[in-house]
Amino acid sequence: MRLDTQIVPAEQTDSKRLMVVLHGLGDSMEGFRWLPQALNLPWLNFLLVNAPDPYFTGFSWYDFADDPGPGIARSRRLLCELLEEQAKLGFTFEQTLLFGFSQGALMTIEVGCRFPHRLAGLIGISGYVHEPETVVRELSSVADQQQFLITHGTQDPLLPFDKVRHQIRHLQQAGLNIAWHPFEKAHTIAGEAEIALIRQFIQNRFV
Repeated sequence: MRLDTQIVPAEQTDSKRLMVVLHGLGDSMEGFRWLPQALNLPWLNFLLVNAPDPYFTGFSWYDFADDPGPGIARSRRLLCELLEEQAKLGFTFEQTLLFGFSQGALMTIEVGCRFPHRLAGLIGISGYVHEPETVVRELSSVADQQQFLITHGTQDPLLPFDKVRHQIRHLQQAGLNIAWHPFEKAHTIAGEAEIALIRQFIQNRFV
């Protein structure tokens, strides 16, 4: 199995900087076609990705209603393979960011903690951590070198803020470099204020 993807090329045609974009439950790559224009980073390529499992009119990264573990492991493997494929195309790990929303944020954290190569950065929006204790036991040898930006809404009705904050603190205490930013929002992206934070994180990763 291979993931369905589509590249949105940078305006600067010689750029090999890449951000891989992972949508949330029931969405698809179509739901994030607005992101390149919103971030307004002409030197950044975007790779939009569909999750592997059909879910109503969109897709899912794993089955959250049953045991999510096998689906998460399967999707993590597919994403790691995708990153390896992109590296062969010239998008090196050190020049590649991973961005995810909701289920996509969980997958971003999963990959960032276990992928054996250091990436440019990892951005997780309104997600959570599946079995934090297991994640900590299985950290890669470069996990403490990864740079994470994790945001969450104080009014998120789907993923309670306090529970997610506790999960993130567990990873921070294990030595992961996670910048944690709460926003007064629900299960969404908080407009230009959050986009500006994401944009600044990306720019800082390529200084």
